[in-house]
Amino acid sequence: MTTSRQWLINGRPNGRALVQDDFKWVETEVGAPGEGEVLVRTLYLAFDPAQKGWMENIGGYTAPTEIGDVMRGSGLAEVVASNSPLLREGDKVTGILGWRDLATLPAKDLLKLPDDGPPTAHLGVLGTTGLTALFGLQRIGKPFPGDTVVVTGAAGATGSVVGQIAKIGGCKVIGVAGGAEKCRWLVDELGFDGAVDYKAGDLRRQVREHAKGGIDVLWDNVGGPILNDLMGEIALHARVVICGGISRYQLGQMPAGPENYFNLVFKRATMEGFILTDFIGEFPWARRRISQWIADGRLKFKEDIQVGLENAPQTLMRLFEGANFGKQLLKVADGG
Repeated sequence: MTTSRQWLINGRPNGRALVQDDFKWVETEVGAPGEGEVLVRTLYLAFDPAQKGWMENIGGYTAPTEIGDVMRGSGLAEVVASNSPLLREGDKVTGILGWRDLATLPAKDLLKLPDDGPPTAHLGVLGTTGLTALFGLQRIGKPFPGDTVVVTGAAGATGSVVGQIAKIGGCKVIGVAGGAEKCRWLVDELGFDGAVDYKAGDLRRQVREHAKGGIDVLWDNVGGPILNDLMGEIALHARVVICGGISRYQLGQMPAGPENYFNLVFKRATMEGFILTDFIGEFPWARRRISQWIADGRLKFKEDIQVGLENAPQTLMRLFEGANFGKQLLKVADGG
């Protein structure tokens, strides 16, 4: 037996911001792996806004959580003991590990990583982040070369990849982000055609200066007033892709629908959401495509790495404060 530190779910943050008391720190004993299981040591945890939704049990697309459950989250781990032919000691894996430094899990639920490239990329650009960007843009946004694509939350992990894939496809890309530093990074480092700072005010005017013919593809990660404003700037036959809704998580009630929604009728446009698992059968080829873009230097990614399992709650909260710059990760142990 060995001891594992864990964070448990201790509250339901429905309609309010996360607080420290929503999580409970415990230490518990972990046994040797049973048949078909492995014991893994967590190296990094990954963070996404959807984790707050999992705590609230909204959406219905994933299994519900209970008070007292280990906080759910994906991560990168090293196998330290194996009782399965699928994995051996020393293998690096990704999967739903939970907020803990040691866990016994079914080997079949973990993905063994190749030896090439930085392992943490499989928590972001080569993981759900990159796959979300690729499938959402390709299957829902359906951009054509020359289209104007506007991405909200553009300096975040998903938004930054969406914009770069759109550029690879020959589109004009405008990012919406918070702060001059993030906006400069989008243009100077990632090659966006323009970026607007929503904190500077008059978002519609700023966007209109870059998208004079309107927005052909609007990728939204935030919802709320920003989505409403940009709905007023869509072009004829626009496609609006609903990926995230960070603003929704902070409200005490469900947000009002966009006041500009009827522009979908005037512009004969579409608005559609999606869940990444809709495309699970196509993940292998998508990872190969993204890997090639990275190798070719056509796709860049940024990671925001915090340190220490004890800081996991504050690391998740960073997402809702706009404090993260790139994919939000937490280093739990050395070895990655």
